[in-house]
Amino acid sequence: MSGSINFQYYPSSNRTPGFFTELNASKANTGQQNLRALIIGQMTTAGTAAPNVATLSGGLGDAQTKYGINSQLAQMLQAYRNADTFGEVWCVGVSDPTDTKASATITPTGPATAAGTIFFYIGASAINPRVTVAITAGMTVVQIGAAIAAAINAIPTMPVTAAASGTTGVVTLTAVHAGLVGNAIDVRVNYLGAAAGELLPAGVGLTISGTADGNGALLAGGTLNPVITTALANLSGDQTFDAIITGFTDTTTLAALTAFLNDATGRWSWMQELFGGAWGASRGALGTLATFGNALNDQHTQIMGFYDSPSPDYVWAADVAATCMVSIRANPAVPLQYLALSTVYAPPLASRFTRSERNTLLYDGVATFLVTDSGTVQIERMCTTYQKNAAGAADDSYLDTETLYTLQYLLRDLRSFLATNYPRVILVADGTPVPYGSAMVTAQTVLASVVGRYKTYCTAGLAQNAQQFAQQAQAQNAGNGLVKLLLPIQVANQLRQIAMLVQFTKP
Repeated sequence: MSGSINFQYYPSSNRTPGFFTELNASKANTGQQNLRALIIGQMTTAGTAAPNVATLSGGLGDAQTKYGINSQLAQMLQAYRNADTFGEVWCVGVSDPTDTKASATITPTGPATAAGTIFFYIGASAINPRVTVAITAGMTVVQIGAAIAAAINAIPTMPVTAAASGTTGVVTLTAVHAGLVGNAIDVRVNYLGAAAGELLPAGVGLTISGTADGNGALLAGGTLNPVITTALANLSGDQTFDAIITGFTDTTTLAALTAFLNDATGRWSWMQELFGGAWGASRGALGTLATFGNALNDQHTQIMGFYDSPSPDYVWAADVAATCMVSIRANPAVPLQYLALSTVYAPPLASRFTRSERNTLLYDGVATFLVTDSGTVQIERMCTTYQKNAAGAADDSYLDTETLYTLQYLLRDLRSFLATNYPRVILVADGTPVPYGSAMVTAQTVLASVVGRYKTYCTAGLAQNAQQFAQQAQAQNAGNGLVKLLLPIQVANQLRQIAMLVQFTKP
């Protein structure tokens, strides 16, 4: 008989003398969870990668080669890496839809009566800060237009190309990609204003066509986004993607991501347990964003709302997700508020949402941001788009992004912990004497180990109320080798507000 000490490999039938050792790592597993990001964006025809196939990112140069140097996906990867230089990132490029390319025009007036510089911001961010156009006194409108087009085309990462009329000087900007992505490209002049020395040269005027957007104008004409269902289908398997960052927030795309991640049959279901969340950004005034958010209701999707920023929505999405993933990787329960973004440009002061407006957006499933005195954009509160339960009642269970990522961490760790400690054991009835070191366990033994593990979560700030958990947790030997556990996990809260009632006196 082997007794209560069970070896996995050493045979009890061995009669030869010696000293024999077998290693068992079931009590030594301290492995860390690796969080992996996936960026979905459009690629140009110059890209060498196969569309709809996810590949590990080898950095910015790799992305520019695979997806095109001025592609949406390459710019999203650059924005992501500006904030998260360490995490593992994969990319999947999708081809342009069969659609028109958005466009806008810049119409100069002149001639210039003095030398100066025109500062253009076109889909601007830390990736493509601004286009500087040198103007000399006496330049005609045709010469001004030619100079503008040349300056824009000289930057290989620009999301547009420019062509100037040789007779009128009108410059036509055309998006690199076909589809709605071009409609996200903002064009404005002298974004920093006179305080930063950005003024039109004397005698020069500029009119920009397109869709009005606060202090800028958006390219117009795109009507479709690519369909990402093939790209998502190709992700089948056990590869985890914890942040799926999309440059598209149309109804079809978000519905596909909701189905991909859902609790019943998707990545959060018991069949897959791969977890993850979708990240995006949406541009619009308050009413537009409120309507957009109210049409969504998914605890696995988070959308940052903004208005009148020179930076495209897809750059916002990548910057926000990367900034949050750095914090989530360190501890998913730590609040994401006040994290500084590194790539996007802030809206002008007059276009920023007030506290009341931001509070409205948070009730509509749209995340919000602040801007510091130095112009740095900070996350104010990340929330999911989940707002109502299946009965249609208001429900804040999944309000905060931190809640789902904390649960994701706990569920993965519990699964790893149980798989490490009970990979091949014999389940016996509760009350059966189980000698230490034997291959037998009871349902209550399993529960006791989970209670002990839960205490470590509380110590790490991931969960709370260990004593209550121990009192309320239940285990049941359901027969046929099945142990059912009821685990009343209380995830950690985030400190959001400190309200002070100041009672003062005047002695």
